[in-house]
Amino acid sequence: SPEATAAPSTAEWNVRQINADDVWALGYTGEEVVVAGQDTGYDWDHPALIEAYRGWDGVTVTHDYNWHDAIHVNEHGTNPCGVDSPEPCDDQGHGTHTMGTMVGAEGIGVAPGAQWIGCRNMDNGWGKPSTYIECFEFFLAPYPVGSTFLQGDPSRAPHVINNSWYCPPEEGCDWWTLQVAIEAVRAAGILVVVSAGNDGPGCSTVQNPPAIYAASFSVGATDAYDRIANFSSRGPVTVDGSGRRKPDISAPGVSIYSSIPGGYTRMSGTSMAGPHVAGVAALLWSAAPSLLGDVDGTERALERSARPSITTQGCGGDSPEDVPNNTYGWGIVDALRAVAGVEAGQRATPERVGPNAPLTYTLYVTNTGYVTLTAAITDHLPTHVLPAGVLTWTTSLPPGGVWTKTVPVRTEAGYVGPLTNTLEVRTHVGTADRDLLVIPVVRLWIFLPVVMRQR
Repeated sequence: SPEATAAPSTAEWNVRQINADDVWALGYTGEEVVVAGQDTGYDWDHPALIEAYRGWDGVTVTHDYNWHDAIHVNEHGTNPCGVDSPEPCDDQGHGTHTMGTMVGAEGIGVAPGAQWIGCRNMDNGWGKPSTYIECFEFFLAPYPVGSTFLQGDPSRAPHVINNSWYCPPEEGCDWWTLQVAIEAVRAAGILVVVSAGNDGPGCSTVQNPPAIYAASFSVGATDAYDRIANFSSRGPVTVDGSGRRKPDISAPGVSIYSSIPGGYTRMSGTSMAGPHVAGVAALLWSAAPSLLGDVDGTERALERSARPSITTQGCGGDSPEDVPNNTYGWGIVDALRAVAGVEAGQRATPERVGPNAPLTYTLYVTNTGYVTLTAAITDHLPTHVLPAGVLTWTTSLPPGGVWTKTVPVRTEAGYVGPLTNTLEVRTHVGTADRDLLVIPVVRLWIFLPVVMRQR
């Protein structure tokens, strides 16, 4: 039963802790963004959720394209939602709680201006690979209730999916089972937010899919003092032999007040932390719509703006300088810092620069594989800038490692037009060359009078 049934009157502590309310004051609440969740289901007409449900227009409701039930057979006892529920139904309360943290009204939600859609992937708290994958399939191209993916419409896909669950061996998952599904969703331009797990405080306890994957944006849990929760799983990931650094970021996950069917209650877990990050992504996209569909850019904006952790508490990286690390990732998600960062970039866009003016761009190379690579990086500088020619670097990148370099250049006096550089990355393990990537990293458009826009 819920601890309380009353809706809060002000923003909850966790919403304030990540400065989401400060972003609301700037006019960004998640508008024009669609968040999704697959979980135990959702109480769609809960007072905290109904106004944000994409299927509700204030007068009528349609669940087509907005809801899917992947539970077709009850295998774990009597279920109040039955099977193939034609409308959103929550058989446990967990899903409604996580959705409230993402978009809930009355101060419980991080992005109350966003819309939501949902999928039930568990039967009384038990899922399996087929139900998890079916929900991902639905989100890639939502379809009407009772239909199949053949009637799917990719234009109705959400921008972010929250996954406050994991698939352990007892549900039929090996470490690789969901990898292709997660990578397909990410390739479609959808951010995949995943709770890191509640198997801490030991190291290498981020051990179940989908939190272990490079394509997942995995989230650890913190308390009201920005301390990592004792239960929050830590990296590195060893179950697949990768040694990958996880989690990617952290968020409040201790005593989070949110909606459940029939009222409100407090819950703790990395399940409660993940929805904060999905909500902050929605706020970020409201401020910077150009990042919609740009998963790499969105993750980078959230990571670089995170508040550094107080202490890493081991698991690789034991000083404040060791960021990211296997306890907090890049730190605690911060909505205001993220939005301020993209706003600063947008304000820089129309600034006029004179002839021979200094410009900068930043290169990013990420190792998304499972072994440490040596990377030989060559940046072919754009024509019409000084200095001319190429720049080269060599670096060692562990799994999940990120190399960055800011490159300063100057425009040639009198030049008007585009500037395009090319980045070559040759990687090898030992003495074996693996591949050669030729990537247009950044394009600078120069107009007269000279104006820089960086994409």
